[in-house]
Amino acid sequence: MRSEAAPRLTRRAFSLGSGLLLVAAAWPPLARSNALRVGTPAPPTTLVTLDGERIDLEALRGQVVLVTFWATWCAPCRVELPLLSRYATQHRAALRVLGFSLDAPAQLAEVRRVAQTLSFPVGLLERSQAQGYGRIWRLPVSFVIDRAGRLAVDGWREKKPSLSAEWLEQHVTPLLGGGNDARA
Repeated sequence: MRSEAAPRLTRRAFSLGSGLLLVAAAWPPLARSNALRVGTPAPPTTLVTLDGERIDLEALRGQVVLVTFWATWCAPCRVELPLLSRYATQHRAALRVLGFSLDAPAQLAEVRRVAQTLSFPVGLLERSQAQGYGRIWRLPVSFVIDRAGRLAVDGWREKKPSLSAEWLEQHVTPLLGGGNDARA
């Protein structure tokens, strides 16, 4: 009986070990935020909007893009979103903001309600592609991509996760080529 138990234990240990290896192999794409480097090409990103439109970061080359991750249940996000919306409107000729909501499809009605108040497209992260930014573990978090498609601001490196008007003026406005360009 002992000889039969040992092989079973070995098989279980092997199965468990194999399972852990598979999880470990799958984990790096989810937590690759340390792989982001300012000045290098931004990760492939596609927002699938609430209306089903696909917006690919590559198609926005030539514009500055701010990629923001948020959720309806995130109080700092709800403060930041109107600020981003106003800023995006002021700089609409040179700036695109893409909003990725971490809400589940069950909260779609609430996401739509918030999105209707914003001047930029919003979609559920679950239906979009943005794995290169890592596992989103803090909200809000935003990333800025320059006109050449390079990462200009890595949101994981920011000490204060919420954006302010001053932060936008300091980090985004210089990439736009100046002040208010809403008339362009």
